[in-house]
Amino acid sequence: MRNIGAIFGKEMKSYFVSPIAYVVIAVFLVISGYFFYGMLSSFVQLCIRANLQAHYYRMAPPKLNVNEWVIRPLFHNLSVIGIFMLPLITMRLYSEEKRSGTIELLLTSPITRVETLLGKFLAALALYGIMIGATLLHQVFLFGYGNPEGGPVLSGYIGLLLEGAAFLSVGLLISSLTKNQIIAAVGSFGAFLILWAIGWLADSTGPGLGKVLSSLSLIEHFDNFSKGIIDTGDLIFYLSFIFLGLFLTYRSVESERWR
Repeated sequence: MRNIGAIFGKEMKSYFVSPIAYVVIAVFLVISGYFFYGMLSSFVQLCIRANLQAHYYRMAPPKLNVNEWVIRPLFHNLSVIGIFMLPLITMRLYSEEKRSGTIELLLTSPITRVETLLGKFLAALALYGIMIGATLLHQVFLFGYGNPEGGPVLSGYIGLLLEGAAFLSVGLLISSLTKNQIIAAVGSFGAFLILWAIGWLADSTGPGLGKVLSSLSLIEHFDNFSKGIIDTGDLIFYLSFIFLGLFLTYRSVESERWR
């Protein structure tokens, strides 16, 4: 654990001594804040129109669910924004080590490759956690002035963490395959898009293949979390995907010994 902590601290420091962390967090919050403001404004206008209409027809005002109109769409938008931002977090984790030649030091140091891998992955996950944790300000605002359900909010953030961890494991793998950070970022972005959009092909294929494609989509498994449902099947999928991504990254780094 000490070695993992050392790698974790090194990577976190490298994030925050450079503009990477500040730029990624700032852009993420600006975009998410824009979507939150737009959805909340639309919801408020919808409530006003519904109340005016109910008053005009002397009816009871309808009960509009803020979870359904604001929180759930916001979570889906946050997951999509992550597709664009997460490659910036993972692009340098191994590619920079290769470019600078320090990968040989890592391979020959007393720190095992598993410890190095876990330290880098946990640092990337921590930065992502800070990003989505900052959006709790949106929830504080909603709970302060409204009456949303807490369960879907909690499950939504759990889903965001699991989905983000799955994407990060893929980004880590692609970073281990190249010396160039730009190639790592573009490659990760392309892989994320495929894993996001693969479910769209399900409707245009046969029932058997369509079910397989839908089950491979990371976004499809997030939908239950955004509804407040924590399904064991979705948990197993994300954890298995994360393990597979980290295992392939380990094998990729291990192959450096024979090059």
